[in-house]
Amino acid sequence: MPSPKAKTRSKARSAARLAAVQALYQREMEGTPIPQLLHEFHQHRLGATIEGVEYTQADADFFDDIVKGVDARRGEIDRIIASKLSSDWSMDRLDKPMRQILRAGTYELLARADIPTGAAISEYLDVADAFYDRREKGFVNGLLDAVAKEVRA
Repeated sequence: MPSPKAKTRSKARSAARLAAVQALYQREMEGTPIPQLLHEFHQHRLGATIEGVEYTQADADFFDDIVKGVDARRGEIDRIIASKLSSDWSMDRLDKPMRQILRAGTYELLARADIPTGAAISEYLDVADAFYDRREKGFVNGLLDAVAKEVRA
């Protein structure tokens, strides 16, 4: 059974993943520079209460790593994702939240060997659950599983 400290860290990382996807979405929609984006999320979103909803305190360092990492390696990440899409699909055909979920998940599989593959994929299925229904979750699962087989072989 995980210790209370491990459970708290796990919840904080889950919150960081969801916030990272939201930040990456904002970056794509508005072109917000990374330093400004990180500052805004640190000051106003991570662990905040917004419109009566209290957000779990997020692991800020983990959040920063995902956002900065996806931004820095976006070309590489997008090539990996695109290679897993069927021939009649492109990155542009994916809706913006889906692109960010797949980018963040792919980044974590690529760059965070300290996180077990199953845990990373499972966490992004939970993130997808915040945006989509079951069909899309299956898509996220299949694509990230294919990415993991390539980058963690």
